Amino acid sequence: MKVVETGCTVPVRDGETAAGLIAALGAAATRHAGAGGQVVRFVVTGRSGSEFACELGVFEGSPSPASPDLFDLRPRSARDERGFNAVFLVPTGIGAEIGGHSGDSGPVGRLLAAACDTLVTHPNVGNAADINELPANALYVEGSVIADLLMGNVALRPVRANRVVLLMERHTNPWFMDATVNMASAARAAAGFDVREVVVLGRNFSMRSEYASSGRAAGVVEGLESVFSALDRRRGEFDAVAVASLIKVPAHYHKAYFADAADVMVNPWGGVEAMLTHTLSRRYRVPTAHAPMMTSREVQTLDFGPVDPRKAAEPVSCTYLFSVLKGLHRSPAICPADGDPGSRGRIGVENIHCLVIPDGCVGLPTLAALAQGIPVIAVRGNRNCMKNDLRDLPGGDAGVVFVDNYLEAVGVMTALRSGISLESVRRPLDATKLTFEASA
Repeated sequence: MKVVETGCTVPVRDGETAAGLIAALGAAATRHAGAGGQVVRFVVTGRSGSEFACELGVFEGSPSPASPDLFDLRPRSARDERGFNAVFLVPTGIGAEIGGHSGDSGPVGRLLAAACDTLVTHPNVGNAADINELPANALYVEGSVIADLLMGNVALRPVRANRVVLLMERHTNPWFMDATVNMASAARAAAGFDVREVVVLGRNFSMRSEYASSGRAAGVVEGLESVFSALDRRRGEFDAVAVASLIKVPAHYHKAYFADAADVMVNPWGGVEAMLTHTLSRRYRVPTAHAPMMTSREVQTLDFGPVDPRKAAEPVSCTYLFSVLKGLHRSPAICPADGDPGSRGRIGVENIHCLVIPDGCVGLPTLAALAQGIPVIAVRGNRNCMKNDLRDLPGGDAGVVFVDNYLEAVGVMTALRSGISLESVRRPLDATKLTFEASA
C-alpha cells in the first residue's frame, strides 16, 4: 500500500460553472488514478493555454481510504447566519512566504480568529515544532477534512478533549524514541492531554520527500500496512491519531534549507506529511497529524547558527511533536453532514462565511467555496509557487476578493460580518444603477 504523487491535464471548457469544473477535474483525476487508485489530495498548479495542470496524491492498495469521494459536491441548501465562521488555509509545500516554513502563519491565524466566531484552519498553520498558539476559537482540522467540509460532505463537532493514540516508528538510535515518549509524557503531565498510548510499529513504513514538476513539495509513502494494522486493532479506542516517523531526504537538504537566506528552497518535509495525513484521515475519519523524527544525532546536533525567524522553531526542538499533540487534543470530531449543522455548536458548509487563502492557490477548497457561494479572500502578498489566476475560475470575478495582506483581509472579514457592502467603503463609488421598465 502506498501513496504516490502524479499529474494530469484537464481541458478548459468555456462557460463552465464551478460545480461543473469540479466534476470535470474529478473525472479526469479518477481516470488518471486508474482502477486501483483513489485520489486523496488534489491541486491545480496552473493554467497553460486551454488546459489546467493538476497534481494529485493517489492511494494505491486495498482497502481504499473511506468515502465520501473527494470530488463529491453537496450544494448547500441555505446559509446559516448564526455566528460568523471562516476557513483559513496556507496549503502545505507551496513555498508560501507566510506559512511555508515552521508554523510562521500562526500569528495570522490568531489575527483572523479575532475577526470571527470560529476559525477553521489546518496543522500547517498551527504546527511550529514545540509551539502551537492557535486561540481557543480556532479549530485544528486536517486539510482533506476541510475540503470535505466545504464540499458539503462532513460537519465538525467541537469536543472537550480527544483520546490520542501516538504511532511511532522504530529508530536505529533509541535516543529519539525516548525523546518521543518523553514528549508524550510531558504532554500528559504538564498539559493534561489524554495521550492514551504510544504504539511502536511492528515494521517501519517509508516516507520519501520529492518535488513535483510545479516545484511543490510532495513525495511517496510506502508500506502503510503496519500503520493500518495498528489502528485497525484499536478502533473505538482513540479519537485522534498522531504519527512520529522518519522522512527520507537527501543529506544536504537540512543545511541547504536552513542556510537558504534567499528563501528559494521550498520546505521539503510538509508535502509528504500531508499525503500521509490525508490518507489516514480519509480512512479512519478522525483528526490526524504528523511529526517528523530526526534522522540521526548528527543532524540533530548540526549548528545552523541564527536562522531565518520563520524557520527558527525547528532547530530548537528535538521531536517537533508538542504542536501536534496540542492541536489534536481538541481537534473537532468529523460528523456526517446530515442534520442541523448549527445544533450543539456543529459547523457545516452552511455555517462557513468566507475562505482566506494565498493568491494563486486552487484546490478543492477554493473550487468548492466558489460553487457554494462562499466569498474567497485571496492574499496577494503571500507569494508562493502556484501559477493560477483566480479570475479565470468560474465565478472568480464575483466570488474572489483580492487583498494585499492579511491586515486587509481582516477588514474584508469585518465588513462581511457586519453586513457592509465592500463597494461602499471604496472609492470611487459607482453611480447607482437606475433602470426604467418599459411601460405596459
